[in-house]
This record gives sequence, C-alpha cells and structure tokens, in this order.
Amino acid sequence: MTLSLRAAFDAASPRVTPRPMPLWSLMIYLAMLGVWALLFGRALWLNNIWAWSAGIVYILYDTMLMSMVAWQTWPLRHALPTPSTTTQLPRPTIGIVIACYNEVLHIPATLDAIFAQSVQPDLILIADDGSTDDTAWMLADRYDLTATHASTSHPMLRWLQLPRMGKAQALNAALLKMNTDIVVTLDADTFLQDGALENISDAFARDPKLVAAGGILVPFCDTSPTGRAMEFFQTYEYIRNVISRFAWMRINSLLLISGAFAAFRREPLIAVGGFDAECLVEDYELTHRMHRYSVDHDLGWTLSIVGGALARTEAPSRISAFLRQRRRWFAGFLQTQFWNRDMTGNGFYGQLGTRMLPIKAMDTLQPIYGLTAFFLLVVLIVTGHGLVALSVGGLIAAKIAADFLAFMWSIHLYKRITGGRTNANFGAALLAAILEPFSFQLLRHAGAAWGWLAFLRGNNEWGVGARSVATENEAG
Repeated sequence: MTLSLRAAFDAASPRVTPRPMPLWSLMIYLAMLGVWALLFGRALWLNNIWAWSAGIVYILYDTMLMSMVAWQTWPLRHALPTPSTTTQLPRPTIGIVIACYNEVLHIPATLDAIFAQSVQPDLILIADDGSTDDTAWMLADRYDLTATHASTSHPMLRWLQLPRMGKAQALNAALLKMNTDIVVTLDADTFLQDGALENISDAFARDPKLVAAGGILVPFCDTSPTGRAMEFFQTYEYIRNVISRFAWMRINSLLLISGAFAAFRREPLIAVGGFDAECLVEDYELTHRMHRYSVDHDLGWTLSIVGGALARTEAPSRISAFLRQRRRWFAGFLQTQFWNRDMTGNGFYGQLGTRMLPIKAMDTLQPIYGLTAFFLLVVLIVTGHGLVALSVGGLIAAKIAADFLAFMWSIHLYKRITGGRTNANFGAALLAAILEPFSFQLLRHAGAAWGWLAFLRGNNEWGVGARSVATENEAG
C-alpha cells in the first residue's frame, strides 16, 4: 500500500486499531463453548435420545437458520430481475482488475467473456502477481500487450507487472492505478455470463449509497467422476448460500461478497484502506470493515447481491483441494470474527451487531457440533444402543425433509432472481438433501475443523489449490 492507503487502512482496521470487547460479546462466545462442553458431557451418562443432545442442538440451530432465511426472503417470492435503467440513469465508469498468478490457461477465456459483455468496461487491468509461467508471452502474442503499452486490439486492456506479493497486495496495487467509478475484482478462472456487467452497472447507478455488490457465482468442476460429484454438491450449496445472502441483505447485514466477482465503488474502497493482506479471506474481512466505517461515520452505506450478474467459477474437483479451500475459508472467517469481536451483540451496529454477528459467533462452533453429533452417533451404534440410534435416525430423517423443503424454496427463488438461468431441479435437490448429511456436509465440517487448527496455530498461508487443468497452481 502507499502511505495514504496504508494510513486509511490502519485507521479503519480493527486488527491494527483494536476496539475494546464488551462483556456481552465475550459472554456470547463463552456461552457457545460452554453449551458444547455440557452437551458433549451429557453423552457420557445418558442412555436415551438426550445422549445425542449435541446433535439435537445442531439440528435445531440449522433449522432455525433455514426458517429465518425463508421468512426474510418470503417477500421476494414474486421478485423478477430488475429491468435495465440504461435510458434513465447515467452509467458509472467501470474498471476490472484480474489479480492472477500463473493463470495463462484461464486468462484468454476470462477476457473473451468480458469482451462479449453488452456493457464494456472502461479499463481491464491484469494485475500479474509475479507469474512464472507463459503469461507475459501469451499477453504479448495474443493481445499485443506489454507492461508499458496497452493492447492494440483492445485499448482498454492493460497489464500491471508486479513482484510476487499475494492477491490482496496485488489488488491494492491495481486499485491505485484505477480511475473508474466502479472497481470490479474478477478471478482469472471466473467467466462472466451475458448481462453481468450491465446489471452491476445498473445497480450502482440506481443506488448512490451502494458501495459493494456481488454477482452470483455458479460453480463448475472437471468431468472426472469425483469432479461431477463435487460440482453436484457445490451447486446446491451455492444456491442456498445465495438465497441466504439475499435474506441478510434485506436487513443491511450482508457480510460476504465473493471477491471472485465483486464490484466496489472506488472512493469508499480507498477510504477504508483497500484489502487486508494479513487475512486469508480478504473479501469477507473487507465487508466487515465497510460496515464498521459506515456506522462509525454515519454514512448509510449499503451492500448488495445483484441477481442478474452471473458468472461461472471454477470450484475444487478433488476432495483434497476442497478441504484445503475450506480450511482457508474457515480460518479466515475465524480471523475476521476475532478482529471484529467488539461488534458482536453490539446494538451500535444495528441488526448487524444484534442479529447477524451473534449468529456468526455460533457458526464458529457449528462444524464442531456437527462432527461431535456424527461421532456420538457412531458411538451409539458401535456400543449397541440400537434403539437410541434408531430414534436419532428419525430426527435425521426429519432434518432431511426440512432440508429438502429449504432446497425447494431456494431453487424456486433462485430461478426468479436469476431469470431462470439454472439447471437445478427438485429431483436432484432431494438426492442432495439425502446424501449431504453423510458425505458433503462432513467434508465441509472437516475442512472447517482443519481451519480451526490453522487459526489457533496462526497459519495465514493460503496453501495449494487444484485446477481442472493438468497443472497445479498456488491458490490466489
């Protein structure tokens, strides 16, 4: 960061300038841990269904969240994609930053998707984070692009050659080169769909208080059997997550706008200091900082998800890559929760403080509850408590039915929000609801438990990610 950007970050970041943690915030976190210890202990001396109390609490909590999402999004049941406002409002200028490292195989397809947009960006900046592959040769050969000259075939295309510094620092370096109203961050393996930039542009034109907006990501994996299975589960996971974000957006408590396809108003982004290089999930941390800055300065900023802005993004195709991804995500989530612990339960931050962040506090232990429930169920079966295990099975069956209803609602709403652009269907959703508790959900919890270990050890390394192509690149 330059001195000015660094100074803005230091002033806005609770990591650099910590706030005192109120007693009620501490009590919320201690209560979550204490309840888990009590419920786990109960299993040691009970021989009935209450021996599985940890699982019961886990099911009740997850069902409560699903019910809350349905309640908050019920008014959207008749919502349709917002029509274009091109003729009514002036469009803001848009710049796209593609921070990449060794992505020579993905960049051409990413750029082709941008060039095919109905609304073209005013600037495309490839922030090359010290690539050691053929990125430089490809840019020069295919686009006549060098570090000192814009592309002759696409004058808006520029290349920023950087030493290896990490994604967040590369984004900050690119941010200082941007002069557009809106800055879009786009991963090199994320491909915009028709109308994505137009819908992003319209969203910012309509709402002058909008400072950050996310598109809707559609995951894809390779065509191997494992890849197909991982794409199946992640597709329905992403759909439910999108609907959940719409629920929180309605009470201005949206905390996750994926940096794989995100848009920010440039001046507010600079005001809060850009991206935090010390966080494993710089996009998630940034939204917290934006909410905090807005409340502290009484600015009334809003954050949003744009239903018509879709992009396909590459997701892990192998279990090992998935676990590493979720380790990083959850460790970064814990980092952000810890740095913003003073906001939890704090009425000064409105419903974000009193509703969203206490739920996120509970989410820190949700995977531990989930793995504990599975472990206790196995113990009940192995130790011959068949009747108790059968009762537990009944609860799990009821939870699967509730999950299927949540899937149905999510798919219905997702189709309306995205204009029907999804291959999801109710039959596949039923299969996902049945299989998830004994497969994909356990993988998610295992990755999150690994994230806990990384957080406690202070490990802020991204690790290695896997691509669907024949090479493995460092995630970033």
